[in-house]
Amino acid sequence: MSRFKKTDKVDFLAGFRTEKPEPTVPNGLLNAARKSGQLNLSGRGLIEVPQNVYRINCDVPEEAKQTVFSGDSDRWWEQTDLTKLLLASNQLTQLSDDIRLLPALTVLDLDDNQLSCLPEALQELQELQQLRLSHNQLTSLPAWVANLKNLASLALQFNLLVSLPEELGHLKSLIELDLSNNQLKDLPANVGCLTCLQKLNLSHNKLSWLPDSIGQLTKVKMLDCSNNQLTEVPASLSQMSALEQLYLRHNKLDLLPNLKSPVLKDLYFGNNQIEQLEPEQLSSLTAISVLELRDNKIRSLPEEITLLSSLTRLDLTNNDISSLPASLGLLSHLKVVLLEGNPLRGLRRDLLTKGTTELLKYLRGRITESSAASAAEEPTAMTLPSQAKVNFHNIQTLKMLQYSEKQTAAIPDEVFDAAVNQGVTAVNFSKNLLTSIPPRLLEFQSSLSDINLGFNRLAGCDPICSLLQLTHIDLRNNQMAELPAEMKNLTKLRSIILNYNRFKSFPGVLYQIVSLETILLGNNQVDGVDPSHLMKLSHLSTLDLSNNDLLKIPPELGLCTSLRCLSLEGNPFRAPRAAIVAKGTDAVMEYLRSRIPA
Repeated sequence: MSRFKKTDKVDFLAGFRTEKPEPTVPNGLLNAARKSGQLNLSGRGLIEVPQNVYRINCDVPEEAKQTVFSGDSDRWWEQTDLTKLLLASNQLTQLSDDIRLLPALTVLDLDDNQLSCLPEALQELQELQQLRLSHNQLTSLPAWVANLKNLASLALQFNLLVSLPEELGHLKSLIELDLSNNQLKDLPANVGCLTCLQKLNLSHNKLSWLPDSIGQLTKVKMLDCSNNQLTEVPASLSQMSALEQLYLRHNKLDLLPNLKSPVLKDLYFGNNQIEQLEPEQLSSLTAISVLELRDNKIRSLPEEITLLSSLTRLDLTNNDISSLPASLGLLSHLKVVLLEGNPLRGLRRDLLTKGTTELLKYLRGRITESSAASAAEEPTAMTLPSQAKVNFHNIQTLKMLQYSEKQTAAIPDEVFDAAVNQGVTAVNFSKNLLTSIPPRLLEFQSSLSDINLGFNRLAGCDPICSLLQLTHIDLRNNQMAELPAEMKNLTKLRSIILNYNRFKSFPGVLYQIVSLETILLGNNQVDGVDPSHLMKLSHLSTLDLSNNDLLKIPPELGLCTSLRCLSLEGNPFRAPRAAIVAKGTDAVMEYLRSRIPA
């Protein structure tokens, strides 16, 4: 008898078959998910979700069947329901109705797949708070999405959406909605019912109008309607009282709308067809910090530009402006004015190349040239031992004390004496040889909000910490390697310039100043930054870390969603590549977020 067991049928091709086995997830990964409630299956090349994922909270683990009485501390019946499922960057074309077997899900990430539709069973996930569907092939959003009553964040960017259901307005808990990079031509009329919404991105669509109800979104802080076909915006936009950032770049607008948001700080209107700025349009922008009007057809600036007392950046690149009002020089917080591509007359070309400070100085000199000349003949123009004069006009009218470019190691007492009891708000002692902060600056601690000590030889700045009204500090081109811990007391500080110093690490105290909007740290030796602390700076919109010693950019930096301008060029890191950095902040932030480990 043969010692080989006889078989009824032999499959001689068994070793050559290419049938794919049903996809599964390793038991070790599932067991870890049972303990943590989180399962990350991103970037695994999945064409469908494995069945053992859907049934993770239903089936008894195989190993548990043998150890149920063993006293093992990992008792399967004490497992945690799956609350977070990450399926991004796979090849999913559909989602099974078995998704209903995961009713405890609060986060479902399906970004970067090939989904063209959604299963109706998805509406049964009543605990869902975040639904990420970007970079798919969705052409419509089902009406039943309105049944997700707890949904707070809905990401639908980079799909093929041509319309939205009216039921979208029923998502009363929605805080963030991203509809950018789709094919939308209009919005549901009841979009204004999303009363909890704080962030709305509609950029890169085909919108030619916005519904009046958008004015009911009184909690929205950021509205991006860039790259659409808008010819006007509804008057109701002025009712959005919480609006801080408004982006309307690349549209067909010919007028700047009347906006009355008391907290509006950043306004981007570049690449439109605006020809004229009306005084009443500017008068309501009391809190504006950044005004971008590049690539329009503006012919002139009204004198009322001086009403924008908080303005720090003004971009007028590529317009038709032939002259500037001298009153522009009165904006004491203005740090950057961009004027390239304008047919300016009466301004020397070399004056523009010297930068904003010199331009504003020139404009201020033009304001009252005749009165300044007569004032110079009066005894109020005090002559100091250095043969310089105290500019009483600047002190009394502009509340500015200036003693710069004197190459002096100490500020004469006469300079301070001239400003006593004048309510000075700005001090400029730049381009001298100061090695320490003049102690008499403390005489202005009740009024001083802006101080420029750039281009000196300062190694420390401790006295500044007592100037509690400061909103802007310029310490560029000094010899500083650290900042005092007491600087955290400057709770009104909005911008600090520390370029060209000797910092080897990111100054830790800056993480504690939550009011900061701008941090410039370029051209130092900084070797790292902590995103977890940086995220606490919820107002930070500009961060310059160019030309430092950063060997690695932490991916979590991409979670600092308030950043609109991030400069990283000139560092020795290898990723992100230079080509990505060159594309700008949005590309860098998206790249970093894609590299965050779950």
